[in-house]
Amino acid sequence: MNPDIAVIIPFYNRPERVRQAYASVCAQCYRNIEVLLVDDGSDCRDEDLRQLVVSNGHQVLYQEHQGVSAARNAGILNSQAPWIALLDSDDAWLPDKLTRQRAYHASNPDILISQTEEIWYWQGVRVKRKKILRPPEGDIFARSLTRCLVSSSSTLIHRSVFDRVGLYNQELPACEDYDIWLRMALQYQFGLLADPVVIKYGGHEDQLSKKYPAMDRYRIYALLSLLSSASMLETQRELVLEELERKCDILRKGAVKKSAEVLVVLNLLEEELIIQKDRSYPRFSQKLLQALLREPSA
Repeated sequence: MNPDIAVIIPFYNRPERVRQAYASVCAQCYRNIEVLLVDDGSDCRDEDLRQLVVSNGHQVLYQEHQGVSAARNAGILNSQAPWIALLDSDDAWLPDKLTRQRAYHASNPDILISQTEEIWYWQGVRVKRKKILRPPEGDIFARSLTRCLVSSSSTLIHRSVFDRVGLYNQELPACEDYDIWLRMALQYQFGLLADPVVIKYGGHEDQLSKKYPAMDRYRIYALLSLLSSASMLETQRELVLEELERKCDILRKGAVKKSAEVLVVLNLLEEELIIQKDRSYPRFSQKLLQALLREPSA
């Protein structure tokens, strides 16, 4: 039987967490799956884990360290199933996650991407998710501009969605999820399984949000890239420009005391926006885009 769902687990080190995530996949009631673990250049290869995965008929892919976007892309490109389920290596699924979510899509055939409710733990303690962070459904584009409201580990996505909007942007060291969910929300409705079937663990030291300063510069990069989309409605473009202005203000306030380099980038951005304000689909210079990705000096 050809697999119906490809489960993709990217990881870099985190051996104990990877094993926990993988065990939750092996415990799924839904069995028509292929599983790909993508090792993004971990410091040491876990041979015991590799043997376990292979013995279960699953795959481990190895690549040089390129970041989570490249690892997810490798998993997607090397899988065959029509549906893609992503699982971060520090999260886990309840046994009926795939069964319930696949049934949701069978009942809603026009919905090609969905997410689920989650159970949250912070540094080992169960916490209640704030109302503002609860997953939305339907047309989520406007709400998603402010903050990322889609959790990778809870998603189930038809392969045709990636074919249309593209894969993860490997230029982004962080906020790659903010970027891709916006590209999807621009063109697709999001479904929601209102059952908490994902366990999300947070608060550990190796989270990307702790690694990179001035994270809004990556979100600004994503918004600039989005503005060049020919499929964007004028109402959507106005929302993007409003959010771009808000994020620039936030970044500027933080940069006044901390980084003259970020201020230079913001000034360059404002100059280009002024020059291109009457263009429907502006193209921003590579100088600006690369400057947004460059790590500020300490």
